[in-house]
Amino acid sequence: MTPSRDIPARAWAELALLALLWGGSFLSIRVALDEVSVLSSVCHRVGWAALVLWAVVLLRGEALPRGWRIWGSFAVMGLLNNVLPFTLMAWGQLTIESGLTSILNAFTAVAGVIVAALVFTDERLTARRLTGVLLGFAGVVVTVGPALLAGLSLRSLAQLAVLAGTLSYAFAGAWARARLKGVSPLVASAGMLTGSTLMLLPLTLVLEGGIDLPSTGRGVAAIAYYALAATAAAYLLYYRVLAMAGAGNLLLVTLLIPPVAITLGAVVLHEALPPRAYAGFALLAAGLLLLDGRLLRRRAAPPA
Repeated sequence: MTPSRDIPARAWAELALLALLWGGSFLSIRVALDEVSVLSSVCHRVGWAALVLWAVVLLRGEALPRGWRIWGSFAVMGLLNNVLPFTLMAWGQLTIESGLTSILNAFTAVAGVIVAALVFTDERLTARRLTGVLLGFAGVVVTVGPALLAGLSLRSLAQLAVLAGTLSYAFAGAWARARLKGVSPLVASAGMLTGSTLMLLPLTLVLEGGIDLPSTGRGVAAIAYYALAATAAAYLLYYRVLAMAGAGNLLLVTLLIPPVAITLGAVVLHEALPPRAYAGFALLAAGLLLLDGRLLRRRAAPPA
């Protein structure tokens, strides 16, 4: 995790837009799952997004990747960053609320710190980071609640599936750092989504006999939103913010996504989360802010 730096006003606006796009994806995925299967929903997401990003690659005139090594790296990235987390989280959303899914998804940043510390020698766990990680774990424990200790119910399994998805995201980040250095982020995103699509298409055909199509305009709109806006456009926006504000500041989007998803879930789907979910998110947010370190640096800075 690179140190945070001051964020330009334009980057703040685009960071907020990114949070809105990703926060809305939890609602749209849940709506789509009323009409298509889990694997079909993920196929639609990665397939349409890949087509859009390759069109942007061609319009910008970027060089196309060549060689089996780079495409192999794209395939692994697609598995870790798309196929596994998208599928696990969509399956989880069949049982748990979209707002709760977004809260558990916030553990991605904490998992990323843990995996980076295990894989890279320059990402050691300092006392501050370790405290942030422990707060994040506490947030997850409070959010999931004591039901998990009583036995594995379908709801508990759904929450564990979402958490497994966050761990997959974390390994994807480590893989990208190790294997995709020097590759254009746009080309890497398009290649990753292409690898995901090539893996999911035969899997969906074999396991489900084909790819489901939405039966209503509502379903079509939901799929169009999470594939085109919350995936293709969000990737483009993500790398713009990354260039302007740095990787450390992108951690802030993790804090902004759950309030959006919780609000949309309550208004549109009439979801009501238990109080422990909010308490758990508060602990997660505290852990993420500690990992970010911005507030501590400001308090330690001498007065001007």
